[in-house]
Amino acid sequence: MSESFPRLHARTRRFTLGVPRGFTIAPDGSRILFLRTKGGSDAVTCLWEFDVASGRERLVVDPRTLDADEENLPPEERARRERSREQAGGIVGYSTDSAVTTAAFALSGALYVADLRTGDTRRLATPGPVIDPRLSPTGGHVGYVTGGAFHVQDLDGGPGDGAGRALATPEAPEVTYGLAEFVAAEEMGRMRGYWWSSSGDAVLVERADESPVRTWFIADPANPDRPATEQRYPAAGTPNAVVELFVLGLDGSRVPVPFTDEYLVTARWDAHDLVIVTMSRDQRSMSLFRVDPATGATALVRRDTDDAWVEVVTGVPGHLSDGTLVWVADADGGRRLIIGDAPVTPPTLQVRDVLDVEGDAVLFRASGGDPAEIALWAYRDGGITLVSPAESGVYNGRTAGGTLLVTAQTLGSEGTTVQVSHHGAPRGHISSHAERPGLDLRVSLIRAGERELSTAVILPSGHVPGSARLPVLMDPYGGPHAQRVLAASGAFLTSQWFADQGFAVVVADGRGTPGRGPAFERAILHDLATPVLEDQVDALHAVAAQYPDDLDLSRVGIRGWSFGGYLAALAVLRRPDVFHAAVAGAPVTDWRLYDTCYTERYLGHPDEGHYDASSLFGDAGKLDRPLLLIHGLADDNVVAAHTLRLSSALLAEGRQHSVLPLSGVTHMTPQEVVAENLLLLQVDFLKRSLGITEDLG
Repeated sequence: MSESFPRLHARTRRFTLGVPRGFTIAPDGSRILFLRTKGGSDAVTCLWEFDVASGRERLVVDPRTLDADEENLPPEERARRERSREQAGGIVGYSTDSAVTTAAFALSGALYVADLRTGDTRRLATPGPVIDPRLSPTGGHVGYVTGGAFHVQDLDGGPGDGAGRALATPEAPEVTYGLAEFVAAEEMGRMRGYWWSSSGDAVLVERADESPVRTWFIADPANPDRPATEQRYPAAGTPNAVVELFVLGLDGSRVPVPFTDEYLVTARWDAHDLVIVTMSRDQRSMSLFRVDPATGATALVRRDTDDAWVEVVTGVPGHLSDGTLVWVADADGGRRLIIGDAPVTPPTLQVRDVLDVEGDAVLFRASGGDPAEIALWAYRDGGITLVSPAESGVYNGRTAGGTLLVTAQTLGSEGTTVQVSHHGAPRGHISSHAERPGLDLRVSLIRAGERELSTAVILPSGHVPGSARLPVLMDPYGGPHAQRVLAASGAFLTSQWFADQGFAVVVADGRGTPGRGPAFERAILHDLATPVLEDQVDALHAVAAQYPDDLDLSRVGIRGWSFGGYLAALAVLRRPDVFHAAVAGAPVTDWRLYDTCYTERYLGHPDEGHYDASSLFGDAGKLDRPLLLIHGLADDNVVAAHTLRLSSALLAEGRQHSVLPLSGVTHMTPQEVVAENLLLLQVDFLKRSLGITEDLG
């Protein structure tokens, strides 16, 4: 008997194992470094190299040969992996010198350096467990963080530098040097806290003081003999960490770089400039500064403002070969690529991110008329060119030295493909070892309702259209900065499995989701409840009108995780006339309990009065539909207090509901047994709640 989908889904970490990722192309385009596990159920990530001329792969480093204990991770590294939603172990990140001849990485807190020409790997002595090692561009030094201190080690074995030396040591237990603070990693996509100069003789280092941040305690009720984990959590309306910047010279010099904004968005130090990007606490202003490394003096380059919020876009700032600024900003109703001061993309093409800037060319991703499609584009000499294939899909890529790497996901193919070309000539592909899901996808992408919402309809693989009206399962995320409807088969694997249990599954991206322009995203300002719920209802009714003989609107369930969990609970509380049962996983129930950066972006400061309308607590007395709340008790992102407080409010109103606590489980639910059984339990709950007694799957 073949392995069940829930078990395979769990064992393969949602089919992410075995997929190549983390690509770095050598400057001359001759080699590509990347990460990949050896198989689709192997969780140990190895470092590989692809030779562009021959099209052959080479295993550079296998962690198993280094006797590294994957379970013995420093707490800071576990936190980093939770923030980045890392599913695997082994070498989950690495850095190289600018020539891509040497790589540095951490395994179980130990520091390793690999010679990419010979494959020789050596472990370096360090004074403690290592976090985020990064090589200098020249390859002569490696920086890392241990015990909150920022260290630099001379790879040439300089006198007195055998185990590195601390360039900055924390003055108090709440201070760290060289690490991104919580909100930067969780909400701004910045996972790093230091940046090497291009010459390798100095480093821009973040100092984060978390002493103003309130302490929360994440307890493990299943193990009362264990002390609660203390965590500094910046809840909405409360103080953030105090972030400062210093230029630290290898000669021991220390130059402060002052800035006044609340948030450090990112920094970049290339051959042209040292620049930093900062953002105000209300997120309506973002500033780009040029920094003099010798004095720390800053000069404003540009400032972007918005009445709602300014958007953080990854991959910028950058510079063309002559120093011209590469930027992304909202203008004329679109998110546009800016070269110098001039937009070079039309307002109808929504730029997602910038991938590479090489010479006078920029590689970037963008969506045109269909937000489900994300294409790969290149800017050069004042014009833009489509780089990815014409087939609808979700594309990504890297480029350097005439080599172009394109990753592709489409609805017509399984998994991810990685194609490599050099100066336009195909040079083969980098293999994926991911498992095959074994599902027969029945996905249709449509535009639903008055707002033409990007919507997917997934029917059971054996269903004959018009033969029977099926119970409906809405399967959204629905919140800002994330999409569920993409022209990629991997986006719908779980939805298809739910469909094969006898449901017509509908996935809709409503207002607030990306890819349709700033106005569509900003429609949720000061209200995270009404627009997103309205759009789920509108999408459902529009799909039912298009599939009148396939959807049974008297039996509608909804499930979701995180914001999707919030939306699922919201649906049965406020629209029980439409939704008849809900599974809410790790839901945000009161936005005062969520973090500053995310929550204040959309709802402002709690004192402004926009929070109660988006909270679930005021609706507790309205519940008369089955509701299953699921929450990991070790979740440090959406803490379990969200579910427990909603449960208390429901109990106070005498409203029946179910709570499934997951001991030791974080926001990601990476444990295989938990991940497998969660799918099975959700199906059972939904069938019982919707009165489905016959075997539909």
